[in-house]
Amino acid sequence: MTERMRLNEGNRRWWTLAAMCFALFMVMLDNTVVNVALPSIQSDLRASTAGLEWTVNAYTLAFGVLLVTGGRLGDIFGRRKVFLFGVVLFAISSAFIGFSQSQAWLISGRTLQGVGAALMMPATLSIISNAFPPEERGKAIGTWAGVSALALAIGPVVGGLLVEQVSWQSIFFINLPVAVGAIAVTLFATHESRDETVLPKVDVAGITTITIGLTALTLALVEAGSWGWGSPRILALLGLAATGLAAFAYTERRAPVPMVDLSFFRSRTFLGSNIVAFIVSFSMLGMFFFLSLYMQQVLKFSPLEAGLRFMPTTLMVIVVAPIAGRLTDRIGPRPLMTAGLTLVAISLFWLSFLSIDTSYQFLFGGFTLMGIGISLVISPMSTAAMNAVDKSKAGVASGILSMSRMVGGTLGIAVLGTIISHTTTPVSFVDSLSSGLLLGAIVAALGALVAWVLISAELAGGQTRQAAVAGELPAPPAEPARETVRA
Repeated sequence: MTERMRLNEGNRRWWTLAAMCFALFMVMLDNTVVNVALPSIQSDLRASTAGLEWTVNAYTLAFGVLLVTGGRLGDIFGRRKVFLFGVVLFAISSAFIGFSQSQAWLISGRTLQGVGAALMMPATLSIISNAFPPEERGKAIGTWAGVSALALAIGPVVGGLLVEQVSWQSIFFINLPVAVGAIAVTLFATHESRDETVLPKVDVAGITTITIGLTALTLALVEAGSWGWGSPRILALLGLAATGLAAFAYTERRAPVPMVDLSFFRSRTFLGSNIVAFIVSFSMLGMFFFLSLYMQQVLKFSPLEAGLRFMPTTLMVIVVAPIAGRLTDRIGPRPLMTAGLTLVAISLFWLSFLSIDTSYQFLFGGFTLMGIGISLVISPMSTAAMNAVDKSKAGVASGILSMSRMVGGTLGIAVLGTIISHTTTPVSFVDSLSSGLLLGAIVAALGALVAWVLISAELAGGQTRQAAVAGELPAPPAEPARETVRA
């Protein structure tokens, strides 16, 4: 390969990363941007409270349930092809929602939007993993992770600004130009890739059982706060979830071409990355959701003002996430993930001392530490997970990691919501929120321990961090090492 060809290929990689970040920003923004628009939607469409809940839940349910399936479909039929289909579906459903004339119209559009997101999200990480060699993957995923966390953090700000200055419909119409840009750059720069190691056969039994199991689990987590954890409906859903996921594990062990190769979890690093993904999302999303309510309902900030108060977290993500990605390539993911989860735990412990008249100066410190901690976890965690499997399996591996994050975040909101659900006064709300934040701090601290014990100390090429720093070993080979648990 000539020098010019190598240069062009390198440029294409970074254009590919840009396209994936465009699309990822759109998906993650819609996780949070809708919350601040709910009062306006209710007024305009005369929606019921249950309808408003399903405006959020329909997206969450479709997105979470289909993540693994979306990743596997990309491996089979082509990641670029499935990604582009997801972008188009997401854009069409966004326009559909923007023209909504009824509650049913809105909820149907949000469901389709969740399906599009589930096809896009795993593809972004798997395409990046295939475009970049292992020794550069951390830098690329650092940018990817920064965009993901940035979109989640500024969602309330963007939503509040658009709702106040334009209309609630504008938060969906803004997706259209972003989608067009993502499609154009993907067609220009991104190579097609798929899993060439197995026959292109869809595992119908695996898709059916995991869809049943995850649908029941996600619905139980979403509705636990309102129905009660001990209610017959929640217990029935949890029983169905356990049955469906057990059936999935059974069928995957016997399927000639399984949707998920369960041997992935023999890798301590892949297992540890997914546990960390669950834990950091459990701690992070519950904090964002209920502290936003605290600032609006107790401190009396407007939606836009509350969103702006999260800017310390956002700014730390912008600055630290790309740095964390580059450090992952140099020192490995384990020390960064451990340090990040420790900072998340300290941040939540700090914020657990809030009161009914807490000053923003107090919150500022906790939000800053949270931004640094999240940035030190997300990128190294994603890099560790993707380097732990062969790149031919990148789509389904990315889907599993995204599913772990989604389930963790949904459970975090459900548990914190249960703690807060019976409060009747601002004082009792704050006391319950404080207890919930303390619980999140304990979970994050356990996550730091998990990261240190399970995540490999090796770099992408299989060399130890100490040797890499000392320059005692040669550069990593092109393919990632796959470690397994020794009996």
